Amino acid sequence: MTPDDGSLQPFALTVDKFLDHAAKWHPRAQVVSRELDGAIKRTGYAALRMRARRLSTALLTLGVSQGAKVATLGWNTQGHVEAWYAIMGIGAVCHTLNPRLPAEQSAAMLKRSGATILIATSDLEDFAAEIAGGVSQPVRVLTMEDGLDALIDAAAGEAGWGDFDEQAPCGLCFTSGTTGAPKGVTYTHRGNYLHTLRQLQADVIGLTARDAVLAVVPMFHANAWGLPFAAPAVGAKLVLPGRHTDGASLAEMILSEGVTIAAGVPTVWLGLIDHLDAAGFEVPTLKRLMTGGAPMPQALMDRFEARGIEVQTTWGMTELSPLGVAMPPQSPDRSSHVAGRPAMGIDLLLTDAAGEPLAEQRGEEGHLWVKGPSVVERYAGEARASTTDGWFPTGDLATISEDGCLSITGRSKDLIKSGGEWINPAEIEARVGALSGVKAAAVIGREDKKWGERPILLVEMASDSDLTDDMLLTSLRGTIASWWIPDEVVRLPAMPLAATGKVDKLQLRRRFSHGD
Repeated sequence: MTPDDGSLQPFALTVDKFLDHAAKWHPRAQVVSRELDGAIKRTGYAALRMRARRLSTALLTLGVSQGAKVATLGWNTQGHVEAWYAIMGIGAVCHTLNPRLPAEQSAAMLKRSGATILIATSDLEDFAAEIAGGVSQPVRVLTMEDGLDALIDAAAGEAGWGDFDEQAPCGLCFTSGTTGAPKGVTYTHRGNYLHTLRQLQADVIGLTARDAVLAVVPMFHANAWGLPFAAPAVGAKLVLPGRHTDGASLAEMILSEGVTIAAGVPTVWLGLIDHLDAAGFEVPTLKRLMTGGAPMPQALMDRFEARGIEVQTTWGMTELSPLGVAMPPQSPDRSSHVAGRPAMGIDLLLTDAAGEPLAEQRGEEGHLWVKGPSVVERYAGEARASTTDGWFPTGDLATISEDGCLSITGRSKDLIKSGGEWINPAEIEARVGALSGVKAAAVIGREDKKWGERPILLVEMASDSDLTDDMLLTSLRGTIASWWIPDEVVRLPAMPLAATGKVDKLQLRRRFSHGD
């Protein structure tokens, strides 16, 4: 480009700019969170930015540098938001850990990330110490309450933010969404910035400064669907429920804070609507629920819409940062089985099993591939790209209607999705199958009105085995997440086998997935 051509200002697309914007132009717009003791804590974006920048100073003093990993383990609270921006603002990487996973699994993730600081809510301090004790590198555990407050108070001024390239990493989230082994998805500033702009489109979430958004989806679950970026980007009120996500607590926050939009998995909304119906409770400000992570039963969707609360279906993955498609608000053809349309910044492709694009992309079922600036190119620590010609294979089967609406019709993998979280049958099968007296074990998902799916364990036992059902399930406790434990054990005289000699899960699903 020559001087005669002119030029635009260099402006790195880094996520710290969202909070900078909110602090300058919406300084008194609130971040409201329910703390561990149930108390409501509130602050403005200007005050939150000041605290986050002082925390950045403290992290720099502790030796955190650009590219370094800092782990968090906590619920949706003000302290967690402050930690996010403090870490990302100086070019470090926020590695979110899921407190619902076993310490052993979280320790393996922490070891792979190499983080030497773990910031946890105080109720998880002992759990954080257990995780830290399971890795080889020294890890300092700080609490989001007393620990961070002390660092912020002692910090020598506010650190500057954003002095790095927009392609720099800002987040790390591990997922088991495509295989049994956890895979690390690294988010970049540019990817999250563009994801936020896509999310804010009117046909997606369309937040404005007049909204109050309740982020029930956890901050350790694919960046809480990007809401801690989107809300300050427009000056919307951000409401954080902490660990209190039961129906009564959510209803109280919706009413007291004037929540207009709420986002979370269907299981959460079942608890909310049951409470509203049982208590005769009304939440007149709530206009829309954004749901994803698992299909929402049509009956549940109808219960909300009968109250005048619109249900907005979505689909996404951790690998997409995470939003893929969303049903436009006030769409007349919305239903529980339709996920939505892609907005500008995401593209979809249907292929056959060999990865060849279907000749007809509308009305045919195929394997779903995605492309876009917020889609993973390769997993952390893997040299091989996860894409083919720029397309990422999601592992889902899907159809696209004539008007461009995506419906997920199945999964090419055996993973079970329960309450918006993945369960890996192979890990359960391996542990049970290793027990003396078990000849064969299989885990499948069975339909469940509350959770979408729940695992059941099917076993073929040796004739001389004296293992009880309780012994089989007890062998799993403490080795996998508690919510992975199957709901029922079904004993079979012989495990059905496919022609390949493998367990015939298709036959098992036909017999047992519907509970009849």
